[in-house]
Amino acid sequence: MNRSAMLSERAVDHVENRVENNEKKCDRDFSGNLPVDEMVGRASRVIAPLWPLRTFVAVHPWAGLEHLTFEEVAERFRDSRGLDLFPPMAMFHEALRKGELSPRKLEERFGKWLNEEAHSIPRKEAERLCCGLLWHENVPREVMNSLEMKRLAVRMKHAKTLPDRLPVRCVRTKSAILEAQGEPRFARALDRHMIKWCKLFLDEGQAAWGMPFRESGFYCTWRKLACHDPSLSRAERGRIKQTPANAEDALKQALFNLNVPRPDMERYLEEHLIALPGWAGMLLWRSQKSGQEYRLLTEYLAIRLSTEWALVAPRLPLQETGDADHDAELLPWIGAWLHWGGWTCEQWFGMSPEERFIRLDFARRFAWMVRPRLWLEAWEDTQEEKLRETISATQTNGHARRAAAQLLFCIDVRSEPFRRHLEREGPFETFGCAGFFGLPIRTRLPDGHVHAACPAIVEPRHEVREQLPSAGSQTYLWAESAKLSVARVFKKMKQGLVTSLLLPEMSGPWLGLYMLMRNAAPERVIGSIHRWRKRSAGKMKTHLTLDLESTCGDSGLPTGFSLEEKVNYVGSLLRSIGLTSAFSPLVVVCGHKSETANNPYASALDCGACGGAAGGLNARVFAELCNREEVRRALAGQGIVIPEETVFIAAEHSTTVHELRWLHVPELSPAARDAFALLQDRLRAVTRKVNLEQLAKLPGAGAAGRDPVAEAHRRAADWSEVRPEWGLAGNYAFVIGRRHLTESCNLEGRVFLHSYDWREDPDGTLLMNIAAGPVTVAQWINLQYYASTVAPHIYGSGNKATQTVTAGIGVMQGNGSDLLAGLPWQSVMASDREWFHSPLRLLVVIEAPRPYMVKLLEGNPEFRRKVSNGWLRLVSVDPVSGIWERWTPRSLGPALTLDDEAAGCAGCACD
Repeated sequence: MNRSAMLSERAVDHVENRVENNEKKCDRDFSGNLPVDEMVGRASRVIAPLWPLRTFVAVHPWAGLEHLTFEEVAERFRDSRGLDLFPPMAMFHEALRKGELSPRKLEERFGKWLNEEAHSIPRKEAERLCCGLLWHENVPREVMNSLEMKRLAVRMKHAKTLPDRLPVRCVRTKSAILEAQGEPRFARALDRHMIKWCKLFLDEGQAAWGMPFRESGFYCTWRKLACHDPSLSRAERGRIKQTPANAEDALKQALFNLNVPRPDMERYLEEHLIALPGWAGMLLWRSQKSGQEYRLLTEYLAIRLSTEWALVAPRLPLQETGDADHDAELLPWIGAWLHWGGWTCEQWFGMSPEERFIRLDFARRFAWMVRPRLWLEAWEDTQEEKLRETISATQTNGHARRAAAQLLFCIDVRSEPFRRHLEREGPFETFGCAGFFGLPIRTRLPDGHVHAACPAIVEPRHEVREQLPSAGSQTYLWAESAKLSVARVFKKMKQGLVTSLLLPEMSGPWLGLYMLMRNAAPERVIGSIHRWRKRSAGKMKTHLTLDLESTCGDSGLPTGFSLEEKVNYVGSLLRSIGLTSAFSPLVVVCGHKSETANNPYASALDCGACGGAAGGLNARVFAELCNREEVRRALAGQGIVIPEETVFIAAEHSTTVHELRWLHVPELSPAARDAFALLQDRLRAVTRKVNLEQLAKLPGAGAAGRDPVAEAHRRAADWSEVRPEWGLAGNYAFVIGRRHLTESCNLEGRVFLHSYDWREDPDGTLLMNIAAGPVTVAQWINLQYYASTVAPHIYGSGNKATQTVTAGIGVMQGNGSDLLAGLPWQSVMASDREWFHSPLRLLVVIEAPRPYMVKLLEGNPEFRRKVSNGWLRLVSVDPVSGIWERWTPRSLGPALTLDDEAAGCAGCACD
């Protein structure tokens, strides 16, 4: 069966000579004008850049494919990789059982599809078959095992009555073809080699021995080292020695040596990129950060295709054949026609081959693409209807009295329960905005740590430094340096040949005691560590470099802001959330962070708008800017008058234990002091109620009799806890509008809330900015949770308990997997069999007049494309009439008119 093992040395030489001759011919004919960079750039659209763990941010896995519809992308991945981007039928039926999916909505979607779709077969036949397939994932086993089906299978073997296989429009790599033909060793060896070289090249100091020659570049380093790789055969190493010294030329040569047709080359590169999307995504991120576009990806593909050629060269040229068990592939679709379509075997064989082919292809496409799409849309319709009913039933007319304090929170779904309980506890008003508060900054901390504190789609424009006072700064820096030195020495001893034998004897008793205490009383140990760190740091108050300095920092960014920039950033945010008058004596700017232990994905629970970091520093910068007299004077000239008694303070909201920690509290006015005291008094009750609500959702955390605050702190400190919090699981909607639209609603921590008052936005610019920024970030988050739920083996990161941090940049399962790009299953599932996150595409609800919506969709082609191609759903709420209007792909015609059928619901315009 193993053909390469049976070939004689002479035959191998003959094959290699043939491959070499083909290579020379191809090089002579085509390599000179092959646009490698363009091909790699287009092929890279099938993957997404992957950020390192320390700055992990949610990424839309299919952002590069938004020019296609969601269904087209799903069909493309199904055909090429066998990957289903729709939720499984089991999940749909579970949603149906829980009442999250209405059967009425499913019937409506099915009826609409039957009426609007042009079918390749008669309507009655299609309806009979699809009615059965719609509700059942498979043909009943008793039908497939029936005597009639067995006779049909026997008859099929003796007559050529069907095509070799139903057509699938895809390009497969040579190693994948061999795997489909029963020889998986080539594909496994190729992945194993690529994982090894990517780990070595991308390592950020975790390995004791670094990769030699790394400064030469990925491809050149691989070429120098791979020809000495003992895991390759002598012949394979010899082929690698023949590769060109330049990555572009090597990629061209490999494509032609592998006999890839010119029209298929781009898709061939796509298949290789998506084979290991994590490692390829990390290389894409590195390329983009270094400003070299797709350089590293070109080198990666040159290595991967050259290695593939080195492995499979003796087997070339390959012949793609149909599946060996072709009849078994077709029988389920035939069974569906016999069972639900009402056909008999005699009628089936009485058709022409063309008629049978049309019906088989129709059944397959409905089951694979149309059925899951209808179920998903019905699920989304049900949740949209419930949100509309909730908002319509509880909508208020706004605040009747002035709030004692106003608080600005991130749009993060975890802020919603805290805001809701806080407003019910006292005279407080809350606003939602992007958690970086509109500040495109790069922060530099006293210990030298530098971080881009803005969304991944925004480039920093300023650097803000947190600086220590001159008195005592040297002592602090010396103490921090000493801590780092101890950590480095410990790491070196672990990696040393001799010291690694002594270290367990020296540190074992102390670390054993520490481990025992961490397991027995995690919250007490962590509390003691935090108190010790505070004492060692002293009570020094740092200050921020907010004023523009004459020189730029090391990053080339200006340090601080000019007066015009200060006024612009503050004014833009206040106008975008509708806070331009009626200021309370106290305004609290709240960043947010999470608190977890032993969690490689800790940054995924922090603020995505701050680049996967805590948002406290951004909150402090914004609060200090708002307190500047010169900023207030300039804002007053623009119509935003902040009273003298109003004071802005900065706080940080812990989304794990739901507490507010004060970061910057300047001198308060008498009215602000009273409001601050009232707020502090009510926060204890808020913390308790929010923890009680959130812990009830966590498996095993809502037991009666436990103090919810203490339990939340225990989970945050417990290094064995795999679910300290749910993060943003469950998110499905994004509401843009005034707070009175949702302030009385219990949205269950599943909705992003962005404050917006269309009356403060006469030209619609603020709404466009919200759609381009916060909505895009929320969509990335939503689709990462979606992908990690429906395709966890590709877009998830497996079990937290078995993850391995590798190269200091990401996680793998074991020591030989792809670099895992998504969320662990504990972040989206309540147990092995029960889903927690509902994989629904983001529903965006905007409170604005219809002309604002038309202007938004006409002025923002990217946002319109997301809606028209089904990557998110869009609804508008008229501020005067309260009517909901759904903007569908059909309604986004040249004139942006409503769908003809969009006026059926009372108080709602739905398609």
